[in-house]
Amino acid sequence: MAVKITYFVHGTTIDNEREISSGWHDAELSKLGIKQSIELKEKIRNKKFDVVFCSDLKRVVHSSELTFGDKLKIIKDKRLRECNYGNYNAKPSKIVEPMQEKCIEKRFPNGESYEDVKKRVLDFLNFLKKNYNGKHIAIVSHKAPQLALDVLIKEKTWKQAFKEDWR
Repeated sequence: MAVKITYFVHGTTIDNEREISSGWHDAELSKLGIKQSIELKEKIRNKKFDVVFCSDLKRVVHSSELTFGDKLKIIKDKRLRECNYGNYNAKPSKIVEPMQEKCIEKRFPNGESYEDVKKRVLDFLNFLKKNYNGKHIAIVSHKAPQLALDVLIKEKTWKQAFKEDWR
């Protein structure tokens, strides 16, 4: 058996609209993000999930509650957080995004690397295998964990994962 995962990224945030890379900054959903999360509920109404896991950052928790809150148990998990950009949390995307591929192994100053995110996500996947075998899991999270899943499950290189990012 295996764990089936369906991955969702949180709705648009105020930071997204201002072209800010939030990282671990606890950004709020924008009006558009709220609308997206509510619309997603309708789009997936015929899908069956056993449980929902989400990052513990409020933009993701809010998205998860709007989409799944009346149907499923939502479990917050810190391992599903965005990459910690350290000194660059909540800084302009035009500064942070060019740094991302340079921080695959090297950490952001006072933050973490994408390899650190991969370790968190691998630990989470091992937890799922041990505790949710045969289940269909919804995950609501961020860009970095999604890319880490591409590296871990689809065996992409980090360079491929960044280049082929589906969002």
